[in-house]
Amino acid sequence: MHALDLARATVDDLAARLTDVRVVIHLAGRAHVMREAASDSEAAYRAANEVATLHVAKAAVAAGVSRLVLASSVKVNGERTERGHPFRPEDRVAPEDAYARSKYAAERALSEAATGTAMGAVVLRLPLVYGPNARGNFRRLVDAVRQRRWLPFGAIDNRRSLLGVENLLDALDAAIDVPQGVVEGVYFVADSASVSTPDLVRAIARSIGTEARLVAVPVPLLRIAGRLTARDEAIDRLTSSLEVDTSSFAAATGWRPRAFAIDSATAGDASERGI
Repeated sequence: MHALDLARATVDDLAARLTDVRVVIHLAGRAHVMREAASDSEAAYRAANEVATLHVAKAAVAAGVSRLVLASSVKVNGERTERGHPFRPEDRVAPEDAYARSKYAAERALSEAATGTAMGAVVLRLPLVYGPNARGNFRRLVDAVRQRRWLPFGAIDNRRSLLGVENLLDALDAAIDVPQGVVEGVYFVADSASVSTPDLVRAIARSIGTEARLVAVPVPLLRIAGRLTARDEAIDRLTSSLEVDTSSFAAATGWRPRAFAIDSATAGDASERGI
């Protein structure tokens, strides 16, 4: 089967490809754009994430698909949580950037297309996903550890939910296998335990057989440095907590999250396009 360009495909084109398909897993989207080239980034994100999702959802309905599972983002709820208060599916949304707004718009587009039809709509809001060839912030942290750079994160005491790619695949299998009507709506999936930024650095270092070179710089000084260098958003992500509650998805599907774990393959060189 030839690949289909979602940016150009019509709903009819997509529906023709979905004949006899029972479940659609929609992972495609625009993310990890570190150097924005689009003149209107908001429009670029909406086209790739909202409009494409609406087309896929309408095509799935037309083809008689029984369930569509959309990979969304924890960023729909916001960028940080209070310690001990993870995001839950019923919490209010608070997207703060173009990417997050487009993912929330994609969720609404799926709901709109599925309402009044026999197709179930499932949204999985994901935290940072790590695995072999992972890109984005995870790859930059791996590269910094591999280069044995001193990292000023030793005093950070936060908690971040992460999601290993194998854990994600288990969750997708669970979303596929559960009987019709049992699982619908919004859920969070993540590893079974959250980790701090220093713990993440140490785990990466162990996986590649090197030393975690951490310096305990007080968090208020890190935040000041971030503002002075126009990197305040990056520093905020490294120092703040961002946790999710996965219990509703586990209860609905029987899925049991794996523990956080990074091995040498996960932290290996990213020679291919990754997640």
